[in-house]
Amino acid sequence: MRKTRFDYLKEMNIDTRWLNRPTNNNTTSSHRENSLASLQDEVSECNKCMLASTRDKIVFGSGNLDSKLMIIGEAPGKDEDLMGEPFVGRAGKLLDEILFSMGVTRKSVYITNTVKCRPPQNRNPFHEEIESCSDYLNQQIQNINPSMIILLGRVAANRMLGTEESMSNLRQVIFNHQPSNTPMIVFYHPAYLLRSPSQKKQMWADIKFTLDYIKENDCTIN
Repeated sequence: MRKTRFDYLKEMNIDTRWLNRPTNNNTTSSHRENSLASLQDEVSECNKCMLASTRDKIVFGSGNLDSKLMIIGEAPGKDEDLMGEPFVGRAGKLLDEILFSMGVTRKSVYITNTVKCRPPQNRNPFHEEIESCSDYLNQQIQNINPSMIILLGRVAANRMLGTEESMSNLRQVIFNHQPSNTPMIVFYHPAYLLRSPSQKKQMWADIKFTLDYIKENDCTIN
């Protein structure tokens, strides 16, 4: 009888049981889920900045942990603070429409914010508050490992790009997240579009730019 590679390996006293072990496609997903759950527990106990004293609930993030598309907003608002979920108010409904126009749904993406607690009166988060959450956000990006990141609004863009440039100078430009080299694109924040509906036309232009990039670069987002 002709010997197989298993026979040769056994003759060399090499354990071959691992060769027959079925591949577990959920291993990475399970590790990701456990890692993010542990991180969420850590965030729930966080007291690094003053926002911890005024929050109702932390807003860690939600969505598909295996998503190829990650959405990073600015900060939770009143509705998000009450429910503990990102983008649940009017801005969330508009975000759903934006995602739908890109051929994806909220359930297929992962959504989070630069800070995990609501700033009082929905003000922009201070620099030290953003820095307090910086490591949490970095770990979320590392765990999700998306193929593309969309930054919603100036606060998220300035944090991720390390710049104080205005939105007009950041739109329709491909940036690369380091060290992952993941492409990042800046969109207007849905809350801004609700306040300035005349800018929605610019938003649709940004979506077209993004879809063209995805097609030209064979980038997967769902």
